[in-house]
Amino acid sequence: MDQDLVIVGGSYAAAQVAASARSAGFAAPIRMISAELDLPYQRPPLSKGFLLGKVDAKALPIRHEAFYRDNGIDMILGTAVASIDRAGRSVTTAAGNRIGYGQLVLAVGARPRLPPVPGIDLDGVLVLRTLADAVHLRDRLPAVTTAVVIGGGFIGLEVASVLAMLGKTVTVLEAEDRLLGRGAGASLADYVMAVHRARGVDIRLRTMASRLEGEGGRVRSVVTSDGSTIPADLVVVGIGVVPQTALAEASGLACSGGIDVDRFARTADPTVFAIGDCSWHPGAFARRSLRLESVQHAQDQAKAAGATIAGRPTPYDAVPWFWSDQYDVKLQMVGLIHGATHHAVRGAAAGGRFSVFYWHDDRLVAIESVNRPAEHMMGRRLLASGTTVSPAEAADEGFDLAARIAPKSGAPPPA
Repeated sequence: MDQDLVIVGGSYAAAQVAASARSAGFAAPIRMISAELDLPYQRPPLSKGFLLGKVDAKALPIRHEAFYRDNGIDMILGTAVASIDRAGRSVTTAAGNRIGYGQLVLAVGARPRLPPVPGIDLDGVLVLRTLADAVHLRDRLPAVTTAVVIGGGFIGLEVASVLAMLGKTVTVLEAEDRLLGRGAGASLADYVMAVHRARGVDIRLRTMASRLEGEGGRVRSVVTSDGSTIPADLVVVGIGVVPQTALAEASGLACSGGIDVDRFARTADPTVFAIGDCSWHPGAFARRSLRLESVQHAQDQAKAAGATIAGRPTPYDAVPWFWSDQYDVKLQMVGLIHGATHHAVRGAAAGGRFSVFYWHDDRLVAIESVNRPAEHMMGRRLLASGTTVSPAEAADEGFDLAARIAPKSGAPPPA
């Protein structure tokens, strides 16, 4: 047990850190403990193809059972971890079983945030985070006529698009003055709002749910902050998530915006790592500490942690990127727009194919692309290489972005 790796959680990050540790030469036993009953699975399809019936649950596992068996990864499913004893290097499950570790990884993710409004506990008020949540939501859809989505972020809008495609009457309530306030720029947000409204979705900005009303214990309507009453036989809450830090905090680990880790995903205790949605880490690209919620982040940070656990210290320094599918629109983002001082548009929003480039002073910091996957891939190369382009060059569709990619030899990018 002095050498064992114990992973708490059954997420993308959990699956990847186990695989990466093995591929980097970690030979001791690995145990993954997850409160969920399912093997680690893909989460992005839950709010898209799975709800539409285009993706079957059998297609969701990230890796099949044989992978874990063949690589000596012991899967302990349906078991929550109740506490960590760092001095004794062990975790205790909710059932009271003690499991020792040499190194411990917390891949515990985040939980949906719920608004503190009357009626939030009514039947028919749902969140979407896990496969069980998605199954519950999907199974209720045939009986749904009117739906209210609370929250105009990516998850809320993905669910709204599915509901609209299924012929439901959909209203989206967003407390801020635009959609996607945390994850996208105003130009992209305006475009996305126009797409939803063209599909019949009623989007209400600067509007919150004041209370949910029900009948016989089941939700029937939403009363908003402006006094309106919206009929609803389904309410989906998507107002963000809260990192799962309770285990770490109870064990004495520092937690800021998540579980505090260094560039190698290590906490202040060198035997304990935290990865994925729950980690508060130094962002090499962002040049500040932050918490990210994306598949790419979970996998890339887990790869670095896995190599470090195997004795090959590897810093996590990947450029963040994200995506969202709504209707027939593919949104792809690379970099972070936080702190951007100006932007330029390449293409035309009216045509449904364009990209928005963002700079912080003279540094290119983010690119958002709509239905331009090749340009998104080019953007990832630009940001990873440290290359910049001018606003005029970015806006000129005749300008060859590839010509500005910094050489791989390590030479500095063009001024």
